[in-house]
Amino acid sequence: MKTESRQIRTFKSLRDLRVLLCFMIMLFSICLQAQNRQTADSAYTRPLMDVLTDIEKRFDIQLKLDKKMIDGKMLKYADWRIKPWSIDETLRAVLSPFDYTYVMDNGKYKVKEFEYARTNEKEGAKFLDYLKILYTDKASWEKRKEEIKACLPGALRLSPLPDKPASAVILTPKRKYDGYTVENFAIETLPGIYVAGSIYKPAQIKGKCPVMLNPNGHFGQGRYREDQQLRCATQARMGIISASWDIFAWGESLLQFDGTLHRLSAANTIQTLNAIRILDYLLSLKEADPTRVGITGGSGGGSLTMMLAAMDDRITLSVPTVMLSSHFSGGCPCESGMPAHLCGGRTNNAEIASLFAPKPQLILSDGKDWTSTVPELEYPFVNRVYGFYHAESNLENDHFPTEGHDYGPSKRNAMYRFVAQHFHLNIEKADETKVTIEQEKQMYVFGSTGEKLPANAIHGKEALTEVLKKVGIY
Repeated sequence: MKTESRQIRTFKSLRDLRVLLCFMIMLFSICLQAQNRQTADSAYTRPLMDVLTDIEKRFDIQLKLDKKMIDGKMLKYADWRIKPWSIDETLRAVLSPFDYTYVMDNGKYKVKEFEYARTNEKEGAKFLDYLKILYTDKASWEKRKEEIKACLPGALRLSPLPDKPASAVILTPKRKYDGYTVENFAIETLPGIYVAGSIYKPAQIKGKCPVMLNPNGHFGQGRYREDQQLRCATQARMGIISASWDIFAWGESLLQFDGTLHRLSAANTIQTLNAIRILDYLLSLKEADPTRVGITGGSGGGSLTMMLAAMDDRITLSVPTVMLSSHFSGGCPCESGMPAHLCGGRTNNAEIASLFAPKPQLILSDGKDWTSTVPELEYPFVNRVYGFYHAESNLENDHFPTEGHDYGPSKRNAMYRFVAQHFHLNIEKADETKVTIEQEKQMYVFGSTGEKLPANAIHGKEALTEVLKKVGIY
């Protein structure tokens, strides 16, 4: 009886196994038939999720994705998009109909929304190779340079420049520190629209002083943060008139506009115009030296550094920091919201930085963001353009492979050295230990609660749009 019972159980196990195998074969057959039934009549349409699952198996890779992005999506001509020789070409062909793209994320292919301002290192290299074909000597480069420079102001909707409001610059009383002073300022750059910041000056001014613009990026605390104060105050101690200010809809700009408006494409135009008007004011000072005008900023401030240096011929020295890349043009609309990078039939930040040749330029890069490729990719490209002018000695790259996306001490020290060299200043004055870090409220122009904001200041998106339309920006 026991032997018979074991035989029965064995028979049932084998039967269950056969049933399971039959079911799997049937399921595979159904899937195969479903795929084989795809014809031109159905546009070879398959669920995107199924296609991506097949791609994982075919290429032995892992995809990282948000199923909410994928569920319900149907892909026409699905299997015709598979490129057996290339996973990269396959993913581009499969994802592009949905405006999706991919990046590498810890060994996995991460599917994400398409980013117009970001590609990858391979695409950046191809882009630079294409641009190299367009100019091979100074004459052909100058033609290309003229084309892009003529396009940029119009692309940013700053051609012609809007009229300056007639209001005077607002200044707060000076605060005196070791070797420098600070006063806060506000400038009406468009009717009812103000930009606020701080001006750092040498405590003792003898003769003419260089001028330095320090545009901000999206670092926490904006222009109030410690490293921004250290940078500007140290520049002043070196003998420079240095300025720092709020990006649009940050800092005191929030007294007028909700922070969400920072991501309007118009922020790209407003921030560029703010920098131009601040430079207008600084160069109007009797102690300012118009032959020594620099600009340096990190991240989004690096984007503005390259763009303004390319556009404004008054600038004589540039230090773009952790931003120069052939495959990233700035992810915020305040950097790339207007079609400046479409000038010349497409350009990128490496070429825009090249527009500054042959004037002194220091590129600061690091190993943990999109500037990690600068030493091997972007710097040689820019240096080639400087070579057309035999001015390679005016271009430098300080790369920090173990550092990340910041304007930290090593990057600031590199900037001080470069500025001191080209502006003929005493590098020994670049001592950050002598700087006093101010409290945020000390740096306000309009009072602790905004009570000093001018009466004509506008508020909100509707009023902003009306002004922009009047001046031709919208």
